[in-house]
Amino acid sequence: MSMAGKNGDLHLVMFPFLAFGHISPFVQLSNKLSSYPGVKISFLTAAANVRRVESMLNPTTEIISFTLPPVAGLPPGVESTSDTSPATVELLKVALDLTQPQIKALLTDLKPHFVFFDFAQSWLPPMASDLGIKSIYFSVFLTISTAFMIVPSWLRHHTTPPTIEEIKRPPPGLPATINPKTFEVRDFQYVFKSFHGTPSVFNRLMKCFNECDAILIKSCTEMEGPYIDYVSNQLGKQILLVGPVVPEPHSGELEEKWSNWLNHFPPKSVIYCSFGSETFLTDDQINELSLGLELAGFPFFLVLNFPANLDGSAELKRTLPEGFLERIKDRGVVHSGWVQQRHILAHDSVGCYVCHAGYSSVVEGLVNDCQLVMLPLKGDQLVNSKLMAFDLRVGVEVNRRDEDGYFGKEDISEGVRRVMADVEDEEGESIRENHKKWKEFLKNNEIQKSH
Repeated sequence: MSMAGKNGDLHLVMFPFLAFGHISPFVQLSNKLSSYPGVKISFLTAAANVRRVESMLNPTTEIISFTLPPVAGLPPGVESTSDTSPATVELLKVALDLTQPQIKALLTDLKPHFVFFDFAQSWLPPMASDLGIKSIYFSVFLTISTAFMIVPSWLRHHTTPPTIEEIKRPPPGLPATINPKTFEVRDFQYVFKSFHGTPSVFNRLMKCFNECDAILIKSCTEMEGPYIDYVSNQLGKQILLVGPVVPEPHSGELEEKWSNWLNHFPPKSVIYCSFGSETFLTDDQINELSLGLELAGFPFFLVLNFPANLDGSAELKRTLPEGFLERIKDRGVVHSGWVQQRHILAHDSVGCYVCHAGYSSVVEGLVNDCQLVMLPLKGDQLVNSKLMAFDLRVGVEVNRRDEDGYFGKEDISEGVRRVMADVEDEEGESIRENHKKWKEFLKNNEIQKSH
């Protein structure tokens, strides 16, 4: 039996990579598109992710699961990056590449008009084309990341993967000077590396760009106009924009124990600090971050998470500075595990958000009155932070040492105090004023509907 939609329906398939940092933007796009009449959406994901994805999607969207083939070294049932360890995460791409026969069978049965796909599935455009389906590469990253790292000029100017010194010289014509530090460039080199004999991220993305029917980016000209024009010219393709894809307002109440704790403090006085569920700090970084929040002098709510194979409570006891919990018991909370982040950021007492500069996290901070202190740790976070701190000037980036990215407690404290004191930038604009401008932009329903 065919699972295609009714006559006249526009049938779209969503196929994100197996990471919730990718799945969530695809969910947001699905929910936005499914609000239009005559649009049917099917959402593909691995079986182990279905329950969580189902809780995020509009009920009209059909979830279709597939099974990851076994791969040596990847434990059975591990089907998203949130369940892997750093040592096994790349094996998910190996497993996903092996799903091609399953995906082809599903698409043959579904018969959609369009399939929206992610960076890892560079094999999808020719498959879709053979089936008469249009393929749209949906980038969940800000355009500045693509502009800096994933453009053909790297191929024209480098015959081998670029060195640290070469990456420090951005591609010709880039509309801004990013000036990456040495530790950041080392991280950027990941893009050019092959793991387990599979194509590198760079090679996968270039294949996506070259062979898809259209490129859709989660951004807008107001925020990234010069970078969008640059990438469009580099790739020789028009870039379609879906807008920032602001999450729907949260529903329900904040858990009582957290609400009661936050209610003890004055408006805009609490620091909320979290790096999400898949970005992990080293022991030394946890030590300096904790002491820096203590040194800043404000009440704070610190969320620290650890790889899935570790016990969060035990890791907190092991990594926090000696005597720390006793010293901050009246003005600090340290937690490991999931919390209602959007509810907490919206609470009146929260005035600052220390985060890793993942795009979804930055947007969650901007739509609330939470001044941004950014401590990017990997990948696109490192470039997102540059856009927010230096182009849009809506927050500050924690000072880091060039060679190894070291930051001390003083660097954390200084970043927090700067945004809480609302220091003016070089142009005389205050961070708080810029934050207010972009908050109004992101929360303007008419503007968001126009994208």
